[in-house]
Amino acid sequence: MRKIVTQIGSLPLENVGEAVAYSLRHDIPFLPELPKKGDAMLNYIKNPGNLSCLAEFKKHEYDTVKIQCVGPATLMLAGYEEHDAVLRITEHINVVINGLKAQDVILFLDEPALGQSGINYDEVWQLIFLFSSSKAKKELNAKLISGVHVCGNMDWDKLFNSNVEIISFDASQFDITKYPKYRSGKRIAWGVNEKKDVRDFRQGDLVTLPCGMGTKLYKPEDCEKMLVKLDKIAGDIDA
Repeated sequence: MRKIVTQIGSLPLENVGEAVAYSLRHDIPFLPELPKKGDAMLNYIKNPGNLSCLAEFKKHEYDTVKIQCVGPATLMLAGYEEHDAVLRITEHINVVINGLKAQDVILFLDEPALGQSGINYDEVWQLIFLFSSSKAKKELNAKLISGVHVCGNMDWDKLFNSNVEIISFDASQFDITKYPKYRSGKRIAWGVNEKKDVRDFRQGDLVTLPCGMGTKLYKPEDCEKMLVKLDKIAGDIDA
């Protein structure tokens, strides 16, 4: 079975049932976040685990599923101390994983402004992924796959040198294949508008929409056509 199409997570919807049903139509279902219902990442982290779609999402069983959480670099840039940031993130992931039914769990830390961060983020990420992997193994007997989502430009070689397994980025804006340490064994989640944005698709890679699927660039009625677009791109790649 093809496992290519997924999403960053944020949707411009307000109906929980509609959002979860939409997610289930992807090759790899993702935990929807609904900013219009208060699920913006700097909001939900104030009350870890408080996501509109979480209870409905856990009613289903998954082969591979994708979840996400705001990353520590982003929280520290927003004014959180490192210890508090890590504690809130692990509390959130703990609630999300509890009761989830899946064999493989892809966890993305969402770091939209990572290029502006001066912290040793890889070290902090590893603390979070170590906790999350142990949690997934203990609660679900599931394998955890680590990933990071970034929106803007940054020191890509530094990211390639990190210990994460998947790098998610806006391939419609940046060509990361030109960097000396490109890949370094990483899987890539290509944020695409059209097939030409996918410059080097390899087994294990993913396709998603580029940044902005939440409330800024897309309307609720756009969700269907965006999924059709992703399915078409994935089908062309898979062929």
